[in-house]
Amino acid sequence: MPKSTGIKSFYIAVFISGTGSNFINLIKHSLKKNSKYKIKLVVSNNPNAKGLKYAKKYEIQKKIINYKNLKNSEKNILIELDKNNIKIICLAGFMKILTANFIKKFKGKIINIHPSLLPKYKGLNTHQRVLDNNENYSGCTVHYVNSKLDAGKIILQKKVKIFKNDSSEKLSKRILKHEHLLYPRALKKVISSL
Repeated sequence: MPKSTGIKSFYIAVFISGTGSNFINLIKHSLKKNSKYKIKLVVSNNPNAKGLKYAKKYEIQKKIINYKNLKNSEKNILIELDKNNIKIICLAGFMKILTANFIKKFKGKIINIHPSLLPKYKGLNTHQRVLDNNENYSGCTVHYVNSKLDAGKIILQKKVKIFKNDSSEKLSKRILKHEHLLYPRALKKVISSL
């Protein structure tokens, strides 16, 4: 495994719940020569999240959090983050809502990627809702996380044209490609602002 070169001054934690395609994408970017960050920890509320296989492959520490008791769960996550000197949290398909108290502790240092042009289409089932409303464009947004759902300050957005024969699945795949380009750029922007 490539070792950190010393340039990577920022330790990142990625929170996932599923396949982790944005997680693997951020890993690949972190291994580039001029990368300013290193992914030190992956947190998941789902022990069966497919994305966890990348943690094993790239020797990234993983922490599975059982969300039965929210207060304890977040306390355990904060201990892990502190232990690993984490500076930024990237949410990548993390299906749990973080509490206002947790967000306050990492204010301005939690970012998320969402598959729509926020503030439109917050929440789930985005692509189908966009198609049902006959929109001409959709896209993806990287934003800061605050205590309201998908409502934090926008860092970067990418507009994606919708075609007549688009299904929710086709649109999702096309937007995902743009997510993979947008998220590392947004992360770089956030790091340079800290």
